[in-house]
Amino acid sequence: MVRIALAVAFILLTQLTNAQTVKKPLRVGVVGLVHSHVGGILNKAFKQPNQTDIEIVGIAEPNRELAERFAKRYGFPMSIVYPTIAEMLDKTKPEAATDFGQIIDHKKTVELCAPRHIHVMVEKPLATSYADAKQMAALARKNNIQLLTNYETTWYGSNHKAYELVKQDKAVGDIRKIVVHDGHQGPKEIGVQKEFLDWLTDPVQNGAGALFDFGCYGANLSTWLMDNQRPTSVMAVTQQIKPDIYPKVDDEATIIVTYPKAQAIIQGSWNWPFARKDMEVYGQHGYVFTVDGSKMKVRYKDEKSEHAMEAPQSEAPAPDPFAYLARLIRGETKPDALTSLENNLVTMEILDAARQSAKTGKVVKLN
Repeated sequence: MVRIALAVAFILLTQLTNAQTVKKPLRVGVVGLVHSHVGGILNKAFKQPNQTDIEIVGIAEPNRELAERFAKRYGFPMSIVYPTIAEMLDKTKPEAATDFGQIIDHKKTVELCAPRHIHVMVEKPLATSYADAKQMAALARKNNIQLLTNYETTWYGSNHKAYELVKQDKAVGDIRKIVVHDGHQGPKEIGVQKEFLDWLTDPVQNGAGALFDFGCYGANLSTWLMDNQRPTSVMAVTQQIKPDIYPKVDDEATIIVTYPKAQAIIQGSWNWPFARKDMEVYGQHGYVFTVDGSKMKVRYKDEKSEHAMEAPQSEAPAPDPFAYLARLIRGETKPDALTSLENNLVTMEILDAARQSAKTGKVVKLN
């Protein structure tokens, strides 16, 4: 009997210990449903029952019809939907908020979350202007919260492997040129939801067209590769190749960013024949290309031809942005440079200067 009692006690103690070590999901509030990327977090939270990274405790969305449409698609109750951000934050008490609204509203989200000490992750880019970005950064720092910017390319193993080869292994020598291509056939052409298209093609709500929508990726990656160095100048050319479809914003953009000993050429477009997110990094004696999230091509000094490489997703800091958000706030992972506020302030300075350059036709010098 004593042995049985001891065995039972041991089992109960083991179960209690295991229960104590299970981490609770991060309590997350979703701000807005008008950005198509919101499908990622809704799918993770409501379609993957075994995931333990996040729990969506509230959604702020004033468009009731839109919320009901998503509720039916992803299976969440309308009881967690609130008409305002403030009400959602106060009633559900999230630890973090993820913003899937219009880019111009990112500032409002930070203004509401920061004083409540709620961490914020916004979809790219950080803001519609450098001035707004600086105010958001000041609020985040004052209230000691994380203010992160989510880019799809942050979770590509190929980009992190390229960084390792170029920056840590010095495999191609000092960087001389970075060329980044991002975009697709156009948001209307690929069939994005109407609520997304309405603000994405508005110069106030989005900041610009393809210039901001896809130019931000190259600005983010170039800033990362250049160690958050502010460039010396920015020049941009934008076009409206399809003014009948996009009468208010550019659909074609090229940005040239100069550094003391390097140059970045960023090509964001709604006119590519197919979707692409790839990068070329040229050094003094070699190059590293990323073809997609995993495929790469490299050529080093004295090699007669390039060769293919494969980078696993595990090279990236996390399998997805929301797993990373939970781990970061729990102190289980180190801050990632691509999502960081420091990087994205420089990124916004580049985008702001690019918009000014495209409008005036002049090179913008950054002192």
